[in-house]
Amino acid sequence: MSDPNAIEQLIHRYESGELSSLELGQKILLASIASDGNITPDLDRRTRTGYPEVIYGAGKSPGAILAVAEALLRTTEQILVTRVSPEQARVVSEAFPWCRWNHIARTLRIANTAMPVDPFLVESKAVVSVVTAGTTDEPVAMEACETLAWMGVASRIIQDVGVAGPYRLLARVPELRASTVVVCVAGMEAALPSALAGHVACPVIAVPTSVGYGANMGGIAALLSMLNSCAANVTVVNIDAGFKGGYIAGLIANMAST
Repeated sequence: MSDPNAIEQLIHRYESGELSSLELGQKILLASIASDGNITPDLDRRTRTGYPEVIYGAGKSPGAILAVAEALLRTTEQILVTRVSPEQARVVSEAFPWCRWNHIARTLRIANTAMPVDPFLVESKAVVSVVTAGTTDEPVAMEACETLAWMGVASRIIQDVGVAGPYRLLARVPELRASTVVVCVAGMEAALPSALAGHVACPVIAVPTSVGYGANMGGIAALLSMLNSCAANVTVVNIDAGFKGGYIAGLIANMAST
């Protein structure tokens, strides 16, 4: 909440009969929202969902990102900004002492205290494997890895094991079977999630990418292929949605650890 004293005063007003239960609920909801002009950070999201608001950087000015970040850091230790341009990263990083800019993933993690610089240094009971069909899929895969690091979930990346060389995937099956969740990132015809899922007993979150030639249609062919997977343990997120794939994997991993 933005002002605990204000919330306490509202409760006193309710107890004295000045406010109805409906009015109390409405006013507490408004008190949990910080508004600055056109910017309204959701400061109560961590209480409701377990994780604070994530800032989508594309289309925002550096100043807008700064304003939201400053508000969120009053209620949480670390925040994540996705789809960040180099200019946005430069301006925002200058304002905070602890930042992690990943130019491949286009993410920026901002914290009130020191944090691991490398997303693969995070330790947790559960481990998520992030697998790519080709190295061109790396930006989407790294967005997933940075998201997992922000969520406090250990991850490892296994790159370039697409179905054009099936022996490459088979060589990594022992590692994959030790995973709590697998995030599988693929473009082109996106056959990898189905081939991979038949080797593991965990959820496989398939992330289609826009990598491919004309008939790939900007990732639509990959998306449809993944949605039609015959493997029962495959579920699918949106095109190039590394953040969403990583976030869902992080939720599953953290629940499995409790």
